[in-house]
Amino acid sequence: MKSILVPIEDHGVVEPALETALHLGQMFDSYMEGLAITPDYPVVLPVDIAIGVPSPVTPENRAEMAKSCRERFEAFMISKGVPRTSTSLAGLGFGWRQDGLMEDAFLGAYGRVFDVTVVGRPDGADGHTRLSTVEAALFETGRPVLIAPPQAPSSFCTVAVIAWNRSTETARAVMGAMPLLARARRTVVLELEDWGVPGPSGSELVRSLRMHGINADAIVAADPSNRPGEAILAEAAALGCDLLVKGAYTQSRLRQMFFGGATSHILSSTTIPVLMAH
Repeated sequence: MKSILVPIEDHGVVEPALETALHLGQMFDSYMEGLAITPDYPVVLPVDIAIGVPSPVTPENRAEMAKSCRERFEAFMISKGVPRTSTSLAGLGFGWRQDGLMEDAFLGAYGRVFDVTVVGRPDGADGHTRLSTVEAALFETGRPVLIAPPQAPSSFCTVAVIAWNRSTETARAVMGAMPLLARARRTVVLELEDWGVPGPSGSELVRSLRMHGINADAIVAADPSNRPGEAILAEAAALGCDLLVKGAYTQSRLRQMFFGGATSHILSSTTIPVLMAH
């Protein structure tokens, strides 16, 4: 994970995401790049003519917001002794995307050339990461996304837990997490009773991981309340987990909106870093 993208919005909480990105960057001597973002503005379609909705902020305000984002990102990196650079060839370093204030759609496209995007927890609280930002990264980059908890973690990736529901999405998350799993002291493949889709068992995933030299074992936990998101976070906490790996939106976003789902609960409630992929 040599290249890390960190979107920065001009809101109240960015430090936990920066701390988490730094944990990751220090593990791999990565290049960390900041990007100033803002919400996308929709297009209105009266009859058959598309008319763009003007931004509620002026070009001057957008420039000021982008400047504020950059100053916060650079001040953090400088305070941590991270050198400014343009690549990871010289070891740990940081840089900034120069194009001003960008929208979530740009983040989704630009993130395709980074190994991972780090975002904050989208819990709906004022001043926290927007869910649309996280979903742009999940659905559009084709790369893993690391969700930072609201409090910076004291440790990172010593005990990794894979929430294994046998889905394609989780298989992609596991593949994206392989560099991290190789460095974890212990990896636990967690299955819940009567949860998931047809596919290989947790024990079969453990066998595959061990072929890569990963210290992995499998457990199956009960979920009597049929609330997999809550059960996963509870089991992860009991195991001392400081990295959760999970596929994102095995169920559709619409279904999760109405009926709930493990992804939605974990995105809004996690207190540990979570690596996701769709």
